[in-house]
Amino acid sequence: MDGVHEDSSFSGLDDDSGSNVDRDGELSATSGCFFLDHLGEVLLSRNQDGLSWKCLDSSDCEGTNCLGIRSSENLKTEIKFSDIYAVEFANYGLVHSPKLGLGHAKECFRERLLNTQEVYRFTVHGFQSSPKEPCLWKLAAFTFGHMDLQTCQSWMDQLNYSLIKEVERPRNLLVFVHPKSGKGNGSKIWETVSKIFIRAKVNTKVIVTERAGHAFDVMASIQNKELRTYDGIIAVGGDGFFNEVLNGYLLSRLKVPLPPSPSDSFDSAQSRGSSSVPGSGDAVHESDQKEHYPLLPDSVQEVMDFRTLNGSCEGIEDPDHPFSGERPRFGLIPAGSTDAIVICTTGARDPITSALHIILGRKLFLDAMQVVRWKIASTSRIEPFIRYAASFAGYGFYGDVISESEKYRWMGPKRYDYVGTKVFLKHRSYEAEVMYEEAEPENAKATPHTRNKTWPFRNTTRSEKILCRARCSICSSNADGNTIPNSCPEKARWCRTKGRFLSIGAAVMSNRNERAPDGLVVDAHLSDGFLHLILIKDCSRPKYLWHLTELAKKGGEPLNFEFVEYHKTRAFTFTSIGEESVWNLDGEIFEAHHLSAQVLRGLIPLFASGPEV
Repeated sequence: MDGVHEDSSFSGLDDDSGSNVDRDGELSATSGCFFLDHLGEVLLSRNQDGLSWKCLDSSDCEGTNCLGIRSSENLKTEIKFSDIYAVEFANYGLVHSPKLGLGHAKECFRERLLNTQEVYRFTVHGFQSSPKEPCLWKLAAFTFGHMDLQTCQSWMDQLNYSLIKEVERPRNLLVFVHPKSGKGNGSKIWETVSKIFIRAKVNTKVIVTERAGHAFDVMASIQNKELRTYDGIIAVGGDGFFNEVLNGYLLSRLKVPLPPSPSDSFDSAQSRGSSSVPGSGDAVHESDQKEHYPLLPDSVQEVMDFRTLNGSCEGIEDPDHPFSGERPRFGLIPAGSTDAIVICTTGARDPITSALHIILGRKLFLDAMQVVRWKIASTSRIEPFIRYAASFAGYGFYGDVISESEKYRWMGPKRYDYVGTKVFLKHRSYEAEVMYEEAEPENAKATPHTRNKTWPFRNTTRSEKILCRARCSICSSNADGNTIPNSCPEKARWCRTKGRFLSIGAAVMSNRNERAPDGLVVDAHLSDGFLHLILIKDCSRPKYLWHLTELAKKGGEPLNFEFVEYHKTRAFTFTSIGEESVWNLDGEIFEAHHLSAQVLRGLIPLFASGPEV
């Protein structure tokens, strides 16, 4: 398979094998003697969980006998059905003895030559985790051989029956390919991984985008009846391209209440420094149970207020769309410049790993951020405009970098380093007011401990960090993805901070990437129902450089500075004052003079299982 390399295959041979099926069609334990290609004679066993095998020829299995450099401890001896993506007949052909070590080649040559013969074969395709990087999945093929064709066919049929029972696996997918994503290799990456989908018998309808916004337009216009024929929607590209596909799907279908906002939040910002504005971190008030949008006339509020008659926060969805039932899963195969979403959800920036997560039907739920722009500029008319972000929204430094980098797309991913340096040297800050909903202490804090630091760090109590991993206990409380939106408590306290900021960031997940190995917030979770608001107040270049240095190293403390405010929140509002930057929404430019945002817990079903430890 060109471009897709599999670890060493295996095969087997004997005429002693059996297979049994119970009354309900379930596979009962069976076993038989086979030859495993490049290993030797094995006893192959099958149960309801998967396959396992044991060497019968001790000379084949001892790592120092004839094998020379091979150790039996490193050989895989079992594979679960949940890790098998295909079983196929390999035709009549040779099975091979183990590779010979140099020290014993002459002694073993004649014996091994006799064991190389033609048999009927079938191959089990799965994966192996990298010993050094457990999150990195490598293709593996195990080829078993037997003299009897009927025996091979019987084992193949029953193995394929077991795979059919893996109900979470997709059979039909809609795939969008961004050919110019990242280094311009989106089409090449899809060409490589598509062979795995073909082998797994997953049907794909592929759309290679021809212009900016192409995927958005297709997703927004596709009929719901056609959408139901797909088990998932896949994007081959970067975080920005995934954002485009996601917004095309959501904007035309999902209706939820707008982000909550204190009734005076807009008016207070218009005072522009009035003494009546509370200081940074001051509590504002408890919000009313009935949502109010002070910027909108009553007629618009009636249209925009999607609350149910009893005032609850349940979303109102198109009854003719699967959002009211099982939502289609999304998948992302990395081909971008940063690929933070893939790294956070699979643990590896690897197209083959992501393809296997999709084919094997892995599933988790992601939080999303709903962002509403009320005004694009201070002189603009009030015109609400909604967008969704899956990973991050950033203003100031982050917005300037994404805006400037558009001029240097020809540089590929290196443009971010170049433009980032330019923006850092300019050291621009922007005046703004931010208001955020105060999270409940029991949900926002863990057992604190103290870390003492010297200038410019601050002494502070910090929460114990619980990292988000596969089978995460925090995210598993939302395993069914039924808790959207998450930002409508009956009573909520709001806090306000105002000043000049080098950057304002709101992270939905940790956003780990190659430039920030721990991400922006190391203990942010994929589906905990919180946004992580990071406010970098104006400071000197050396201090800001220290912050960025901490961000760029493993185990750094980028949030533990006196000029950094960090808050867990469900919702926040933003109003710029004076000179303005732009927002960066998952790598896409978003202009806004005033916006509000809220987290929607578990909104996005994704083909992934989370990073392994």
